[in-house]
Amino acid sequence: MAKKYIDVMDTTFRDGFQSVFGGRVLMDDFLPAVEFARDIGIQHFEFGGGARFQSLFFYLQENAFEMMQKFREAAGEEANLQILARGINTVMLDTASREMIDLFAKLFAKYETTTVRNFDALNDIRNLEFSGSMVKKHGMMHEVVVTLMDLPPGCTGAHDAEFYKRKVIEILDSGLEFDSIAFKDASGTSSPAKIYDTIKMARDLLGDETHIRLHTHETAGVSVACYLAALEAGADGIDLAAAPVSGGTSQPDMLTLLHATKGMNYNLGDLELKKVLDYEEFLQNQLKDYFIPPEATQVNPMIPFAPMPGGALTANTQMMRDNGNLEMFDKVIAAMTEVVERGGYGTSVTPVSQFYWQQAYANVMFGPWKQIAPGYGKMVLGYFGRTPVAPDPEIVELASEKLKLEPTTKDPLDIADADESKSITYWKKVLETEGIDTTDENIFIAASCDKKGIAFLKGESPLMVRKKGLDSSLEEKGSSMANKGPEVYTVVVDGKKYSVQISKGGEAIEAITPVNESSAPATTPTASGDKGAIEIHSQTPGNVWKIVKNVGDSVESGDTIMILEAMKMEIEIAAPEAGVVKSIEVNVNDTVSDGQLLATIG
Repeated sequence: MAKKYIDVMDTTFRDGFQSVFGGRVLMDDFLPAVEFARDIGIQHFEFGGGARFQSLFFYLQENAFEMMQKFREAAGEEANLQILARGINTVMLDTASREMIDLFAKLFAKYETTTVRNFDALNDIRNLEFSGSMVKKHGMMHEVVVTLMDLPPGCTGAHDAEFYKRKVIEILDSGLEFDSIAFKDASGTSSPAKIYDTIKMARDLLGDETHIRLHTHETAGVSVACYLAALEAGADGIDLAAAPVSGGTSQPDMLTLLHATKGMNYNLGDLELKKVLDYEEFLQNQLKDYFIPPEATQVNPMIPFAPMPGGALTANTQMMRDNGNLEMFDKVIAAMTEVVERGGYGTSVTPVSQFYWQQAYANVMFGPWKQIAPGYGKMVLGYFGRTPVAPDPEIVELASEKLKLEPTTKDPLDIADADESKSITYWKKVLETEGIDTTDENIFIAASCDKKGIAFLKGESPLMVRKKGLDSSLEEKGSSMANKGPEVYTVVVDGKKYSVQISKGGEAIEAITPVNESSAPATTPTASGDKGAIEIHSQTPGNVWKIVKNVGDSVESGDTIMILEAMKMEIEIAAPEAGVVKSIEVNVNDTVSDGQLLATIG
């Protein structure tokens, strides 16, 4: 009897890069490996979307649409090139309007995307309907997704096989058109038994003709067992990566699954052991100068208690490494348990995973629930759709009070359509003001990347890559420098190279609102007889994002003096009492340390 053919998608160049390098890998360094993969017979690649859209504009001085075009040339016309889209966010950082979702699908089809894997972190099927219809309208294949994770111990009410069954039935009842269905576990926390029950349930509901896939990560150490359970239950496809961006926070290695399925009745995408070995050797040589964070290669036994996706984990640890507070990582992970419990059980995948992370970080750095991360707050208030279970009423009330927003049951797309700043007309005006051509591509880049997109289009974005060899001074220090995080950064501005310590990182900048009317938790006022009677100190490492008040300005208690950026959050530094600003001790873009003097008031 012929072995069952299992379609293998190579996630190396999207999820692998995101899970290990935060998405920061230059085109010239990986496109030859795409050609190598093509030549050994790999025909299904994840090649864009997700965080591999913004990261190119933010950190690599590269255009994601140009990358997609070159990837198609390298992979060949027959390859199934797949992207990851976040439902009503598409590849943007916030909910998109309907016309922007249409533009997303138009552009990604133009740049020869074959398949769009389309997920919603809340598993609110409404959030997949319009985006899915636009994917089909523009001629691409639509892979609808149910997102998975395991709940912290003691939590019930969602994220079991019965919950996922309800979601599959909702998809079928909605009339949503799809070509395949994927079950996506970004944190890799689902147990093999639950995976078996879920895939078996889906096969029974959908019949033999529907293509069913599983996507997971090795972060919690059970990915191989989960893939074997999925195959036994009838899955048609799985996602694998190639070393050095496999295992750990990424997908299991192709070689590992070839070994795990020896003697079993599966043909994994016609992968041949010797050819895969050659492919991985070639890829490792192409990426040999990139810094690989040690946590990217490890299994973390705490992840099932605080589901943090592999694709977000290393991006967050790198930010903590840059900010000099990596020692707080375990505490932040531990704090996530309560954040997940009280937040309504949204799946820990972008953007919800970052909401969880930001709230947990704030709870550790400033005290439990002393600040509310706006993404987390808006989620529990309903602005991104329905959470799987109702959030804790106390947290809902707190978020409403501090974000000055009422809870809502409105369709998030209707909210986005009513927001002028999410319209094509708005972004055309922004581009015209900046003297930038109003092409479809430029409109979408600006809308999805905001100020950083404008900086890219004006040729002002930095090059921020953890790679040895971009600067001769780093080459002279030897390869050991590649394992010292910020020291391997080179920033290129207007063609000039600078070796710097980088404190900024991540995909988005989020405001954070304190519980008190002032931002006192982010300041430490002390008496001072020199410049002002009150000194205001930072309580977290970060970067000076914006200075709002000038020396000589009068301020009331609670007035924002400046804004720091830390861990993808904007942290308001406010006057603890009324007075006059006597001094500003930092400049925009300065890196600040914990306890550093920021300003004085008299």
